[in-house]
Amino acid sequence: MANQSDVFEFTLIGFPGLPQKYHILVSILICIVYIMILLANGSVIALVILNQHLHHPMYMIIANLAFSDLLFATITLPKIIAKYWFGAGSMSFSACMFQLFFVHYLGSVDSFTLMLMAIDRFVAIDKPLRYSSIITNKRAGILCGFLWVCASILTSTTAIWRTLFPFCGSRKINNLFCVNMAVMGLVCGDITSLNKAILVFSIAVLMLPLSFILLSYIIIIRRISLSSRSESWQKAFYTCTTHLFIIGMYYVPRMFMYIAYHINLVFSIDMSVLLLCLYTFLPHMANPIIYCLRTKEIKQTIGKTLRIMLNFKLESSVQTKKC
Repeated sequence: MANQSDVFEFTLIGFPGLPQKYHILVSILICIVYIMILLANGSVIALVILNQHLHHPMYMIIANLAFSDLLFATITLPKIIAKYWFGAGSMSFSACMFQLFFVHYLGSVDSFTLMLMAIDRFVAIDKPLRYSSIITNKRAGILCGFLWVCASILTSTTAIWRTLFPFCGSRKINNLFCVNMAVMGLVCGDITSLNKAILVFSIAVLMLPLSFILLSYIIIIRRISLSSRSESWQKAFYTCTTHLFIIGMYYVPRMFMYIAYHINLVFSIDMSVLLLCLYTFLPHMANPIIYCLRTKEIKQTIGKTLRIMLNFKLESSVQTKKC
């Protein structure tokens, strides 16, 4: 298997049914999405790092999610863009396994990070007076680091297992990047045990965090609905809706695809690839935008930064005219 994996390559197909004349248009659209993900998530990370007043647990968690999304896009999108622009769709066995590992690894990090966000909001609303002593910057940093380590342990088990199977026949991956269903469909051995392990892994990564998130928000909604202070209730509800929207974007499409797969609901290959793109990259692009629009401190920081840049530009223009 080691000798075999050294010599053969996989080929990314992208959208299998896409006519040749639309390749450039689709690749430009993918490139725009990639640039927007880089700019949006990179800006959030920079704002949190460079502004002292944003050095709080909630913003550390937001920056952690932004970094994961930025890394995911960087590992997956440049290759498919190169395939459509330059015909460079070939990937070595090692490169595909590397990409496959990080696709599932970073997806797990996102799921755990959303759970951590729910914990942060639960403590903030349920224990507002003790929040600063319970959720400190140090503890938030430790928890963020722990979830990266935990996700790597869970993902590594199935990643190593995949490399032990022989691949034969077609080596064409009908997707934009290496994903489990597309790659393991090319295996010529019995993968029943691996599929069971992946099912357990999916439950651990998706269902357990989602169950905790739903439980925490049920308690939160009950608490804020019993609050006698309407202003307090409105502020708490405003904060929760932001997180619930992001949670919905991440979990609902994945749960739909999971249920569809197990009830044998059949989609065309192109539709499956399109759905994967929508529920994978749309949240990565939308998350930082939502936070910027819905988080008061980030909006104020962006406004202040833009005013400083505008004033600097005006001062430079005036000095140039004087010269």
